[in-house]
Amino acid sequence: LGAGGETSEAVENMYFTMMLLLSGVKAARERLLQDCDSGSMMGDDADAIETVRAILTHPLLDDPNIDAASRRLKDHALQDTNNLWEARMRTRDLMRIMNCVQCNKCRFHGKISTLGLSTALQLTLGNQGTGCDVAKIKRVELAALVTTMGKFASGIELCYEMQTL
Repeated sequence: LGAGGETSEAVENMYFTMMLLLSGVKAARERLLQDCDSGSMMGDDADAIETVRAILTHPLLDDPNIDAASRRLKDHALQDTNNLWEARMRTRDLMRIMNCVQCNKCRFHGKISTLGLSTALQLTLGNQGTGCDVAKIKRVELAALVTTMGKFASGIELCYEMQTL
């Protein structure tokens, strides 16, 4: 914690994680758009479909800079196979830790966020460090990925508002 109460590294970590989540959504974009078009994702909820479509077609997803975090992570993972194993173990540990949370709402939201982050890592790294086929990702994992990205976007927006005060 800094002298003024700020934690600049925490904000940088949020930005890095948001870039990973954006890369994951970018990798799954075509499948998510197909699910929107077929109506299999959200049924008849036209507002939800249009919201998701607006997110998936946003120009930010086409910006090559959002892939910087996933490239760094891939490079680090490919340096040593133990790094890849450690990343998988950390996501398992996070899910186990969520079981210790007493508040049911907090546990639920924590598990969704952990699953979303895990999905982004799976899309980025896969088993060999080269990513995985988006067709192998389950719909609930894709939903958690998009939900987690939304939560991180809200958190970053709040940090930005607090920094301007």
